[in-house]
Amino acid sequence: MKTILNASEVDPNKILPIKYEWARQHYKTGVSNNWVPEEIPMQQDIELWKKKDGLTEDERRMILWNLGFFSTAESLTANNIVLSIYRHITNPEARQYLLRQAYEEAVHTEMFIYCCDSLGLDPEEIYNMYMTIPSIKAKDDFVIGMTKSILDLNFATKTTEDIQRFVYDLVGYYVIMEGIFFYAGFAMMLSMLRSNKMIGVGEQFQYVLRDETIHLAYGVDLINTIVQEFPEIWTDEFKKSIADNIRRGVDLELAYAKDALPKGILGINADNVSEYVKYIADRRLEKINLQKAYNAENPFPWMSEIMDLRKEKNFFETRVTEYKNRGELSWE
Repeated sequence: MKTILNASEVDPNKILPIKYEWARQHYKTGVSNNWVPEEIPMQQDIELWKKKDGLTEDERRMILWNLGFFSTAESLTANNIVLSIYRHITNPEARQYLLRQAYEEAVHTEMFIYCCDSLGLDPEEIYNMYMTIPSIKAKDDFVIGMTKSILDLNFATKTTEDIQRFVYDLVGYYVIMEGIFFYAGFAMMLSMLRSNKMIGVGEQFQYVLRDETIHLAYGVDLINTIVQEFPEIWTDEFKKSIADNIRRGVDLELAYAKDALPKGILGINADNVSEYVKYIADRRLEKINLQKAYNAENPFPWMSEIMDLRKEKNFFETRVTEYKNRGELSWE
């Protein structure tokens, strides 16, 4: 019998007939949205980065902080998929999407290699920021702490408490990590793109944002499906623990926003990023059938619009790189 949890872990991938159409649709959307970093030219970025007065110190700090966080966060994401989530999610079409997502995380990792190489950044500085920058370390430690139990080779989703632990970690991984921690960085980096600065880096973040909307949608569908099939886990106490953990994640993200943006640049500052984080946190809470916590307004309505990649390109500067399909999700 095809079940989302607790089927055989080693049976052949009997993907037909499809039971969970949402998993199949997310896989097909991901395939349609395929991209690789090297398609995006970086020459203008290189010139601007090397130009003595091309960027302010605050702009450089914000860019480095986001490269530092994302470069290690993407590898944490890949580890969670390959080492734990795939093992416990036993439905074949749901696993098929996880394979697609693992590939996309590899593409995102390549993006940071490409950016570091293109801009001549010190990889030791960028890839060690998860240890040297307290606000980045706090977020990474938070995510690592939430996945220790399901990384345990002896862990299994056999009891109600086990399934609660698994869902708790899935919320941490999909809703907090990919659905909140990533989005403050997207707003910061895409504000540069809107100002026509660091266009190559900005367009790559634009592609990553499109990928992450699908990752987030898959995670929400996965969590809600498990709750539907195991309703006994969804107690008031358990829901409160999840909501409290999301609020802890928001607090960490607000501290990171203040650290990455100690001043204000390009119409974006720690205050409006903090409002945005609270706004998207409310959206994430509602998607998993929990109550909003902040009742915040969206200070960046342009985030929804910027998900549609620009098609008009200067032929002599870049190739046209666009998705086969428009973005099918709106999270902002």
